Amino acid sequence: MNLKRTGKTSLVFEMNEPEQEVLLETLQLYPLVPATHHRLSKAAATQSEENQRLLEESLAQQRAENRKELDALLNDPVRFKKVGKNFRLRLKVTELDWLLQVFNDIRVGCWLMLGEPDDDKPPTITAENVRFGFAMEVCGMFQSALLAAFGETESPDWQAET
Repeated sequence: MNLKRTGKTSLVFEMNEPEQEVLLETLQLYPLVPATHHRLSKAAATQSEENQRLLEESLAQQRAENRKELDALLNDPVRFKKVGKNFRLRLKVTELDWLLQVFNDIRVGCWLMLGEPDDDKPPTITAENVRFGFAMEVCGMFQSALLAAFGETESPDWQAET
């Protein structure tokens, strides 16, 4: 996915058909992080069950709204236009941050489904979870393309370390 054009209120990305299919399939995973994964506090004793329930309800409502917006975006014929062999995706500038959050939810959800791997504990890939490993990488690729539209090419933390 490449940034093709920018304007004051919108950006246009271009992708080939396989990229579009992968994008659409990956976005269908949203939401993927379980509501119970989010905690008010790391110290379980300091949070009440009622406050935790309110957090989970609020998250569920936000996710339902995000899913509705995502479905509207994906089903809007103006958003994806076929141009030759490629597709052009038009996004409002105001939607970029929101779409980054959607991709992040999917990416973190995939990481959870893979058993929270890290450098010391690589994931065990099976026939059942391979799609999550693939989707996690795909989200990273699309997040990088969206961040590049903002002018970010590396994480600010990464730049500070080098």
